[in-house]
Amino acid sequence: MGVIQSYRLRLQRKRWRIRAFRKRRELTPVANRTGQIKRDDLLLFCTQRNERIRLPYFLQYYRDMGVGHFFFVDNDSSDGSLDYLAEQPDVSVWRAQASYKRARFGMDWQNWLLMRYAHGHWALTVDPDEFLVYPFCDTRPLRALTDWLDASSIKSFSAMLLDMYPKGRLDAQPYREGQNPIEIAAWFDSGNYTISRNPRFGNLWVQGGPRARVFFPEAPEKSPALNKVPLVKWDRRYAYVSSTHTLLPRGLNQVYDEWGGEKASGMLLHAKFLDTFSAKAAEELDRSEHYAASVEYKAYAARLTDDPQLWCKWSERYINWRQLEILGLMSKGNWA
Repeated sequence: MGVIQSYRLRLQRKRWRIRAFRKRRELTPVANRTGQIKRDDLLLFCTQRNERIRLPYFLQYYRDMGVGHFFFVDNDSSDGSLDYLAEQPDVSVWRAQASYKRARFGMDWQNWLLMRYAHGHWALTVDPDEFLVYPFCDTRPLRALTDWLDASSIKSFSAMLLDMYPKGRLDAQPYREGQNPIEIAAWFDSGNYTISRNPRFGNLWVQGGPRARVFFPEAPEKSPALNKVPLVKWDRRYAYVSSTHTLLPRGLNQVYDEWGGEKASGMLLHAKFLDTFSAKAAEELDRSEHYAASVEYKAYAARLTDDPQLWCKWSERYINWRQLEILGLMSKGNWA
């Protein structure tokens, strides 16, 4: 990368940080428990709206993994989510009634909270329907992974988004509060993924899976990106650029081995496709607060009228992280 491009990226990072600083005015603290954060706590950051039914399992999943404190931005929920989060002893929550789209789809809010509270901590940034799995997650807590990353001088950890879905109709099995959603959405595509490199930011761009196959069959290049860098040893100088797909400085995106080896990586099991999906998709389409004029939700609405079944004869039933490693979807690298 040339000197001029490097300089432009530094300016862009500065702009995102200034923008986040200004957008802090849109955040109203509802429960601020940040004073109880310990120096070595693992932190989780999340923006949510009307996800009350998902929150109990989401919180327990990441508590069991070793997260010490949760940061939530509630974007004007009407289902009791805000009150529920405010009652949790390890949660700090802010209300944002401003536009999700004009906050760069929530990333301005998250960048501010990361700048303000995450400096020097390992920070995990995920959505309420994303569940991180990583090598040895069945026997080792997240702290073991971050300790190894620290010892290896690695500052960021990638995890591809893996869309999970049920076998049969999406609404055949109702999701119950507190339930593991992967008990219902237990299937995934083991192939059908394309990878390209973004020359500007140096990250890999991954697309495919059931959303490309079912909702964007004529234009898979328009399907949502699946590459993410959700776990970062945060520094207040950093900034997310596009969701958790891209970061600055540029080197944080280089979470793959260019010399033919394999760096350790994880997966985010994406439990979007439950019986709640149709109503959620209709709500978000009506709000028009999502990327590219909500093209993703327009595709959902168009296909949902035909009652699509995401399951097909090539679908794989999820077992554990080792299965994903065997399929080549994630790697333990040299972490043994």
